[in-house]
Amino acid sequence: MIGVRSARKVRTARPVTVRGAAALVAALALVAGCSGSGGEDADGESRAPRMTIGMVSHSGEGDTFWDIVQNGAERAAAKDRVKFLYANDKEGAKQAELVQSYIDQRVDGLIVTLAKPEALKAVVRKAVAHGIPVVTINSGGQFSKAYGALTHIGQDESVAGEAVGAELDKRGRKKVLCVIHEQGNVSLEDRCAGVRKGFGGRVENLNVDGTNAPASQSSVEAKLQSDKSIDAIVTLGAPMAAISVKAKQEAGSRAAIATFDLNAAVVKLLKAKDVDFAVDQQPYLQGYEAVDLLALHKANANVLGGGKPVLTGPELVTGKDVPKLEEYTGRGTR
Repeated sequence: MIGVRSARKVRTARPVTVRGAAALVAALALVAGCSGSGGEDADGESRAPRMTIGMVSHSGEGDTFWDIVQNGAERAAAKDRVKFLYANDKEGAKQAELVQSYIDQRVDGLIVTLAKPEALKAVVRKAVAHGIPVVTINSGGQFSKAYGALTHIGQDESVAGEAVGAELDKRGRKKVLCVIHEQGNVSLEDRCAGVRKGFGGRVENLNVDGTNAPASQSSVEAKLQSDKSIDAIVTLGAPMAAISVKAKQEAGSRAAIATFDLNAAVVKLLKAKDVDFAVDQQPYLQGYEAVDLLALHKANANVLGGGKPVLTGPELVTGKDVPKLEEYTGRGTR
C-alpha cells in the first residue's frame, strides 16, 4: 500500500480501574448482544433490540460502495443489539424526506450523508433539536459540526484527491480526465479539486450520469477520442472504473486509470493491470463505526474525534495488494 500520512497524534490512554471497568461493562451490556431478532441468549437475557438507528445515504441505484457500508453497519448492529434501518435517494430533497420519516418514527439515532448539504441542513438540525443524536458519514464532513452532528466518519476528500494527483505526477502523467458521476455532490467535486491541487499537469472534469452505464461509457469514450492528450483517467467510484476501462479500450486510448473506492471488480482490474491504483476509504468502517458510536453514545455518552472528523482513509492500493484484498472484497468488507 502507498501510505498517506496523518498529522494527528494518538495519546496513550490511562489504565481503567477495576471499579471503572465494571461500571463500563455494565453500561455497555445495555447495547451489547449477538442479534436484534428477539428471543433470549444463553444466559436467559432478552435479545430484543435496545435501540433503533436509521441510516439515510445519497446512493444511486447499483452503487456497490453502499453495499459495503451497509455490511459494516449491520455487523455492528448485530453486535450492539440494534435495529438497523436503511434508506437512500440520490436527490437531496428526497433524502431529506427520508430523514424526516425516521424522525417521525422516533428512531434513537441517525446516520446521514451530506453529499447535498444544503438540502439536508434543516432536517438534520431538526433531528438534533428533537434529541436524536446524528453521526454524518462519507460526505460533507465540513458541514457536520455546524449542523449539530456528534462527529463525522469518513475520509478528507481534498486530501485524498491531492494524494491521487501527486501519485499521477510521480508516474509522469500530463493531463487528467476527472470523471464526476453525480453532479452536485460536494465530495466528488472536492476530490477533483484535490487532484488538481496535487497534480502538476492539467485536469479537466467530465460530468456523467453514473446510474446510466452505457451513457457514461459513451461520454468517456467520446472525450478520449476527441482529446488524445489525455493520458490519465480518474474515476470517483468503483463502478465507473470498469466503465472507463471499456471506454478506453473502445477509444483506442492508452490513458492510465486510477479510481476511488474498492470492490471485487476493481481488485480484478488491479490484478489485470487495467487500473493502476485505487483509493480505499474503507466504507465498511464508516458503517460499522457509525452504528457502534451511536450505541456507545447511548450507553456511555461516548463521542469520537474530539470535534474533528474520524478519518477512515485515504489509502492508495495497487496490484501488489491484490492477494489480501481479494479475500476481503469477496466477502463484502472492503
